[in-house]
Amino acid sequence: MFLDVSIRFPNLGITLNDLPMGITIFGFEIAFYGIIIAIGAMAGMALGFREAKKTGQNVEHYVDLALFGLIFAIIGARLYYVIFKWDYYSKHLTEIFAIRDGGLAIYGGVIVAIIVAFIVAKIHKINFFLMADTGCIGLILGQIIGRWGNFFNREAFGGYSDGLFAMQINIDDGIVDIAVPDALKDTIMHLPEGDFIQVQPTFLYESAWNLAVLIFIMIFKKYKRFNGEVFAWYIGGYGIGRFIIESFRTDSLYIPGTSIRASQVVAIVMVVAAVAICLVMRIKTAKTVVVAEPQTDVEVEVPETEPQTDVEVNVQETEAQPDAEVEVPETESKPDAETNTQEQAALETEASKQESMENEKSEITE
Repeated sequence: MFLDVSIRFPNLGITLNDLPMGITIFGFEIAFYGIIIAIGAMAGMALGFREAKKTGQNVEHYVDLALFGLIFAIIGARLYYVIFKWDYYSKHLTEIFAIRDGGLAIYGGVIVAIIVAFIVAKIHKINFFLMADTGCIGLILGQIIGRWGNFFNREAFGGYSDGLFAMQINIDDGIVDIAVPDALKDTIMHLPEGDFIQVQPTFLYESAWNLAVLIFIMIFKKYKRFNGEVFAWYIGGYGIGRFIIESFRTDSLYIPGTSIRASQVVAIVMVVAAVAICLVMRIKTAKTVVVAEPQTDVEVEVPETEPQTDVEVNVQETEAQPDAEVEVPETESKPDAETNTQEQAALETEASKQESMENEKSEITE
């Protein structure tokens, strides 16, 4: 029987037969989509807790973030999807809560998760950007794994492709009801196994791109210069990839009344925010370094104040120079020496006068 082919990657030689959408336990059906989202969430929390512990933070703060963040992120992801699909859900209100069938927009989850992180940081009085740096590592791991839920739902694919990773989806396998986009109706392939559409696996592209972003973060996070830099890498890296990949998709959400893809607008905002965070914080960090440098010099010169004691000692020593003034009389004794010399010369003069007078008397006597 040929209808057992569910998904095939013809250029890779991979074929998946009878691929179910979920499993049944005690009569209750659990979709693989939900299972994979749960696995991604648990893996993300484990990585986030590990990072918090490794960086010396209180893991309990991240437990709070994970519990409240996960609940509200799912709600936010669903609301984001419903808002941009309101034309449909306004007529099918009961389906708004049917998240088991898919319909979670990751951007809604990310936005709400950031808001929750801000609130948790305020409650615990810790730096929001430090929490964002740590939490985004777990968040992107959850996205990497969670994207494979789209694979089991046969959704979030792109237009026609015959590239290496081209994916064929059997639209007649009866397991899942696939809504073929108008852009692909002319490309339906009528094969012996059934009718197929051959598309780009954009879920795979995004999962691989996010993996590359995570690897980048894990390698370079030790070189971050300020709190919030890793978070900026995340939103910037994810935004760039999502903007490009979104252009391939056929199920994009559009801003009502326009042909503008909502996800691409959000991606641009994320990239701009990432650049702004990096520029502002690096400039602020640079100014801090410049101001700190003179302080370092002052601190280095502090020990040099100790020799000033020697200076004071020298001052005291110079004050002791009055002893040298005692020697002044020695210099004043010089006039006494000159006086004695003059007196001695006068005596010699008088003696010579007397001798000359006596000689004159003797000559007169003779």
